[in-house]
Amino acid sequence: MPDLPRDPTVDVLSIAFVVPLQGPTGIYGPSCLACGELAVEQLNARRGIAGRQVELVVVDAGREPALVADEVGRLVDSGRVQAVAGWHISAVRQAITARVGGRVLYAFAAMHEGGDATPGVFMLGERPINQLLPAAHWMREELGIGRWAIVGNDYVFPRVTGTTARLALEDTSSEIVSETYVPLGTSDFSTVLSDLARQPIDGVIMLLMGQDAVHFNRQFARSGLSVDLPRLSPAVEENTLLAGGAAANHGLYAAAAYFDGLGTAESTELARAYYARWGRWAPALNAVGESCYEALFFLARVGEVCGSLDVRALSSLESGHFYASPRGLMRLDGNLLDQDVYLAAADGLGFRIEQQIARAH
Repeated sequence: MPDLPRDPTVDVLSIAFVVPLQGPTGIYGPSCLACGELAVEQLNARRGIAGRQVELVVVDAGREPALVADEVGRLVDSGRVQAVAGWHISAVRQAITARVGGRVLYAFAAMHEGGDATPGVFMLGERPINQLLPAAHWMREELGIGRWAIVGNDYVFPRVTGTTARLALEDTSSEIVSETYVPLGTSDFSTVLSDLARQPIDGVIMLLMGQDAVHFNRQFARSGLSVDLPRLSPAVEENTLLAGGAAANHGLYAAAAYFDGLGTAESTELARAYYARWGRWAPALNAVGESCYEALFFLARVGEVCGSLDVRALSSLESGHFYASPRGLMRLDGNLLDQDVYLAAADGLGFRIEQQIARAH
C-alpha cells in the first residue's frame, strides 16, 4: 500500500498505520493490510472521517520498537499524519507513546495487558479480565484444568499478563505452576518442552506471538505433549493454525473477540464484504486483521461524536459510550473497550466456537 500522490483539492486525513511486515509477527501483516484497505475504501465511500478522506501511511511495526517509534515520530512532527492506528505488540506501543503520546489520537488495536493513561491513547483490544481469565475458568469447569504453566515471549504484554493471571488465580481452584519467557524470535523450544514434560501441570497458557507460536505448536505436538496437555492462547488466530498445520493444532484453544466464521450478524457482514473485495484466496480474516479494521472505524466514531480527531476534543467522548462493530456491541470504559469475547477450539485449520465467555456491559 504505497503512498500515492494526493489531490490538493481534497481534504485528507492521514493515519500512520502501524502493522508488522517482518519478524515473528510479520505473519499477521497481510491480514492487517487487507482489512485496513477495506476499511479505508468503505469509509471514503461514505464521508471519510470527520468529513475528510482517509489515507494510510504504512509503518512496519515488525522492527525494533525504537525504530518504529522514530518513524512515527517523524511523521507526526512533520504533520504528515494526524493520527496513529494499527496492530503491534505492546513494546512498540510503549515506544510510540513515549515519542508522540498526547499529541495525536492513537487507536491501539491489539489485545493488551492493561491500561495506559496517556491522553489520546485508546486501547481497543481484549484484556486479561475479559479474555484470558474467563477462558481459564471455562477450561477448569469443562476440561478440569487447574494447574497451568505459562510459556510466553519476553516483553511487557506476556509478562504483565502472566503476573495478572498468577495473582488472579490465587485462592481459586486454578493456579499458575510456572512461568517461562523466551525472546521474541525463538524457534527452538526443546528445553522448554523438556521442562514442561516434568512439571505437575494440566495445561499450558501460550503467550507467544506469531511465528514463535507456530514453532512452539509444531514442536509441542511432535513431542507428544498435545495428547495430555491442552493449550490456551489469547493470541493464536487463523494464520497460526494454517502455518502450523492441522497436526500441530490438536488440543489448542483460543480466546478472542473475533474469529472468521464467528457467525454473528455483525461478523458475517464484514466477512461478506471482505471476501467480495479480496476473493477466496484473501489473507486470513482473523482477530488481528479485524482489529485494524476496528481501529479505523473507531477513529471514524470519534470523528462523528467529537467533530475532529484533535486530542483536545475528546472530552465529548464519554465513558459508557456504546457503538456497534463487527465484534458486536462495544462499550467505552475510559480509554478501554468492553466487548464480547469467545472461546474457540482449533478444529483442523479453523476454529469451532465453544462458548461466549465475556459480554460488553
